Amino acid sequence: METLADNQDIDGRAFSEEFSDFTLTKCPVTLTNLIIGGKWKPVIIYNISRGIRRFGEMQRAIPGVSKKMLTQELRDLERNGILNRKIYAEIPPRVEYSLTERGESALPVLEAMVLWGQEVARSFGIK
Repeated sequence: METLADNQDIDGRAFSEEFSDFTLTKCPVTLTNLIIGGKWKPVIIYNISRGIRRFGEMQRAIPGVSKKMLTQELRDLERNGILNRKIYAEIPPRVEYSLTERGESALPVLEAMVLWGQEVARSFGIK
């Protein structure tokens, strides 16, 4: 049986190892969760879409994320074709992150999460 990785590369690169056995017959929600799910990835993508591009800015904007975890999640998102990472040849070096076309295609999912979260918050009387 062909895997999703056999049918598609992400921006010319192979999927992460965790996707190598993911077949097209498995749940697409699971694949979505593997790529953009978890505790930090949706928040990172959302913040980058709102204009936060540098590591330090993200660390300040996302309370509770450790430097190690933020680094790991950014690398995963870059490896899976969600983020671009641009390094500027300056001293000190400056690194900026932006969404790829695939990353931008995830924004409607995150916007739906925003709307749902706002609705639930209102139902609990949270402002």
